[in-house]
Order: sequence, then structure tokens, then C-alpha cells
Amino acid sequence: MKLLYFLINTNLFIALAAVSLTLQTQVQLGMRPQFHPYLLLIFFATLFDYNLHRLITVITNKEALNNDKHRWVKKHLLLFYMVVAFSVIGFLGTVMYADKKVLFTLAPIGLLTLFYSVPVFKTNNTIFRLREIPCLKIFLIAFVWSASTILLPVIQSAAIHNIKNIMGMLAERFLFLFAITIPFDIRDMKADARQGLKTIPLLIGKSTALITANIILLLFVLLCLQHYKNTSAVWLNYAFLFSAATTFFFINNKKLPSKHFYYYGILDGTMLLQGLLVLLFYYLHIHIQ
Repeated sequence: MKLLYFLINTNLFIALAAVSLTLQTQVQLGMRPQFHPYLLLIFFATLFDYNLHRLITVITNKEALNNDKHRWVKKHLLLFYMVVAFSVIGFLGTVMYADKKVLFTLAPIGLLTLFYSVPVFKTNNTIFRLREIPCLKIFLIAFVWSASTILLPVIQSAAIHNIKNIMGMLAERFLFLFAITIPFDIRDMKADARQGLKTIPLLIGKSTALITANIILLLFVLLCLQHYKNTSAVWLNYAFLFSAATTFFFINNKKLPSKHFYYYGILDGTMLLQGLLVLLFYYLHIHIQ
């Protein structure tokens, strides 16, 4: 359990989730899941972004060290700075050796991610970030995660992939990520209201926002069923159905949100779980054939 807490608090857990989704993409593209340097790029890029965001929050808002999310940083400040340094070195190292076409393609996504965390400008002692644009945060998160974890394998693959298939994958992943991000906005309703931010739960209410998350999760399932039903990869739907069912339970369980790591362990863990389920059913499929 201590190892899990360490992985979550250092953002290594969420970085592993990004790698899991990228490996999932390999399988969805009809590839054999395998190590590739871009997995290191996606790992360190995620680790760098999340720790950069936390570092900026801690520097610009010292009171943040007293909340549950950042209290670990206060207790392990030296270790936190070491993790930040590790993520920076790892990110810069992987960027230096990355394929140029990968960097050119992902540069716009990287800039969006950077401006999501870093202040764009400051006026009247007020720091403005892209995340403060009404309802943009959730769309931005879902888009950046979908694009980065899908486009990397597509760009690096020597095969020519069907555009319709790629768009379907992007839509499916966007819907799934959108659904699991809504509970985070529900959690932050009070804080967002104090800051004058407009999020989906604040605009339509907590209950309606939760219903919206369930509807989007259902759309994810329906899109997957339609996408793979007449293909040789129809077995993928078993993984997606299992993933959606567990995610539905986690989103709608009224007791779980009070748990310490519900958001950064369980909800973020649904991404890791989906990737692992796809890998599991992939290996079951090739061994049963």
C-alpha cells in the first residue's frame, strides 16, 4: 500500500496510466504490444506536466500545501523536488532523441498542456490560465490525453492506417476520458465557485453532471460496439465492456468519493485498468485461437 501511495503522490501512477493507454492503442491498431522509445516520451511528458502543474501551484499558492492533494509535498519537499528534477531530465532526454515528425505533430498538444498549467498572463494580481476558461478544462484534458496516447503509435507505425478507424479511436477515448473527468469537477465545485470558474457541474448541477457522465460512458460503449462488431478485433469489446462496467460502479458509488485516493487512485486508475484489460484480452485471444 505504501508503494501505491508513493506512485500516486509522485504522479508516477498517472504516468503509467498514460503508457497503458498508449500500449492499448498499439493493440487497437492491430500491432503487437511492444516497447518503443515513444513510451518513454509519453511517460516522462506526463510526469513532467503533472509535476510542473503541482510545482506552479505550490509556488503561487502556499496555502495549497495544507490541502489533501498537496500535503504530501509539504511532508516530503526534498523528495518532491527530486521527482520534479527526474521528470524534467527524463522529459528533456526523451525529447532530444525523439523523431522530428513526432515532435512536430505533438508540439501543439504540448503547448496546450503547458498553457493549461502555466499562467498565460497576469493582470491586477490575477493569474490567468487556460483552465480558467468556462468549461474548457474538461474538454482540454480529454482532448490532450486522447490525441497524445493515440497519435504517437500512429505516427511511428510504418503501416498505413484507416483514417476512419483512427477517428473512431479518438472519439472513443475522448468520451471515456470526458466521463471520468466529470467527477473531478464535481469534487471541485466549491473551490471553483469561490474562484468564479464555470464548470459543467456548476452550470447544470451535481446530479445532472453525474447523469451526463453516465450518458457519455454509455456513448463510449455504444461507439466501441459499433466500431469493432464486424472486425477481427471484436474481442476488444469484452475489454471495453468490462472497463465501462467497473468505471460505472466507481463513478456512481456514493461511499467511494470519501476515500482518500478515490480520485487520483481509483478514477485515474480506470485508465490504467482499461489498458491492462485490452492487453489481457489480447493475449487471451491469441492463445485461444
